[in-house]
Amino acid sequence: MADKSPPATPQQYWFPAKTYGWGWGLPITWQGWLVFLAALALFACGAFLFPPQDSLARYIIYEAAIVAVLIFICQMKGEPTTWRWGKKK
Repeated sequence: MADKSPPATPQQYWFPAKTYGWGWGLPITWQGWLVFLAALALFACGAFLFPPQDSLARYIIYEAAIVAVLIFICQMKGEPTTWRWGKKK
């Protein structure tokens, strides 16, 4: 009996790997842009929620948490990344 499951769709990455170096580039899907812009908005809110002049430690922890979540999302939804030296001919 033949398998009736639909063909697997290729995974669409939200963040492409960088051409040079390690990491990810700017988002290529609307979901990636939503995550990216939300992270930027949260970064901006950090200065108002935890003013650095009043509590620098809480501000740094808040900003580091946003970076950690953004890196986690890039790991899960981004193209696998390694050190890259540009496009190979």
